[in-house]
Amino acid sequence: MTSAHDGSDGFAGASFPPLPEPLPVEIFDGHCHLEMLDVPIPRAVAAAHAVGIRRIMTIGCDLKSSIWAAQAAEEHGDVYAAVAIHPNDTTGVTDAVLDDIAKLAVFPQVRAIGETGLDYYRDWAPKEDQHRSFRAHIDIAKRTGKPLMIHDREAHDDVLRILAEEGPPEKVVFHCFSGDADMARICADRGYVMSFAGNVTFKNAEPLREALRVAPPDLILVETDAPFLTPVPHRGKPNASYLIPHTVRAMAEIKGMDVADLCTAIAATGERLYGPW
Repeated sequence: MTSAHDGSDGFAGASFPPLPEPLPVEIFDGHCHLEMLDVPIPRAVAAAHAVGIRRIMTIGCDLKSSIWAAQAAEEHGDVYAAVAIHPNDTTGVTDAVLDDIAKLAVFPQVRAIGETGLDYYRDWAPKEDQHRSFRAHIDIAKRTGKPLMIHDREAHDDVLRILAEEGPPEKVVFHCFSGDADMARICADRGYVMSFAGNVTFKNAEPLREALRVAPPDLILVETDAPFLTPVPHRGKPNASYLIPHTVRAMAEIKGMDVADLCTAIAATGERLYGPW
């Protein structure tokens, strides 16, 4: 077996970066897509454990990937699932498909309803279909008592409006938060959690860093969205949960916080939202 510290991390067939320095306090990857990685789940989990990432949330984007996520979480320790229909995949989604998502949502290893929401950046699904699906997922989250994990891309106003119209679930997470400081203040006022990904380290992401600066520490999570959004200094290479320390250390610097203190806050928020683990 390949050593976890030789630069390949045991990820056969993929050119992954080397492991970073472990974090001082264990946290978790709040959002990734394990089915998109060319890596066996046990290797992905082992590499994450080696740097202080104890748990991984793998996310469904359609019925097939939601079933996959739920099964992966059932079969592998420290892997948990979220299930939903991604807004880009909502064209023609039937009540039967949404009912199947609701049935998956009740399983104990499924810890969130997501990723759902609105995406106006890509014109892949009519807005009316996205809105209908988003409202249905809000209802599923409220009926199951599980957090709502939101994909919001260039749709801030409508996402906030629909949440207000439907009445938000008790727990709301904005995955891969993409708003500015004003949006972060609105989310903070409403108790919504903001999850930051590796793009907060990108050179052109100053508005996102401003949002992070005003976000309260107890409303912050971190994620990879792997295999996407690999943080600096490895932007352009495949992403995986074990690379979160790069993002966390950048986040701590942006907020002027000690890394251990930020990790402690993230771990507590994860327990509050998704636990007990």
